[in-house]
Amino acid sequence: MTKALAALVVLCLALAGASATMAGGRPIVVELFTSEGCSSCPPADALLAELASRPDILALSFHVDYWDRLGWKDPFSSAAATARQQRYAELLGIGNVYTPQVVVDGRWQAVGSDRGEVERALAAAASAPAAPLRLAVTDGRAHVTLGPGADAADAGAAAVLLVAFDRRHVDSVARGENEGRTLTHVDAVRGFAEIGGVDRKTGALDAPAPWHADRLAAILHAPDGRVLGAAVADLNGP
Repeated sequence: MTKALAALVVLCLALAGASATMAGGRPIVVELFTSEGCSSCPPADALLAELASRPDILALSFHVDYWDRLGWKDPFSSAAATARQQRYAELLGIGNVYTPQVVVDGRWQAVGSDRGEVERALAAAASAPAAPLRLAVTDGRAHVTLGPGADAADAGAAAVLLVAFDRRHVDSVARGENEGRTLTHVDAVRGFAEIGGVDRKTGALDAPAPWHADRLAAILHAPDGRVLGAAVADLNGP
């Protein structure tokens, strides 16, 4: 078997596993920690754009702010994104944060531009159990409920993270390592907040969704960061 054919077989198996996860009730959550100030990040941004086109994946681009002091301030960066990456470094036992980094389902991490590593993480995530989650947004409020077959008691220790994101941005970089480049970002995170846990009796949670963005994701995660469920809805308003 040639290397090209072997790579194709691995990719097909990963896609099949990921599709099975989606059929089981939720997409795989892929978080990319990136920055416009990092010359190694555009290939990872491009790979995330490919993954974002798949219905079995919820792709989220978190722009960290520790590159901002090196010549170019990323307009999508935030200290909150950096803090989230640092928390993953603790949970996953990683010595340092870096870009580009991908975290899959809160359990596996990989260099964001390494397609092979990312696909292996996706294949591993495909066999993880899924808790069906539903999300609706009305009048600026997010309504999160556990779907049929989910055990509200088992989800009692879990928390819900709301993540607002825009589907696509194109930005010209004037300084820094990517000076002169035009960069495209997909599913760029514009704000996020942990809103608590679902009610043990009703399996529901309601909270404000104050961000101006294209879409909203609800992610149910265990205390150790593992993703248990995820759902996406369009945001109302501009």
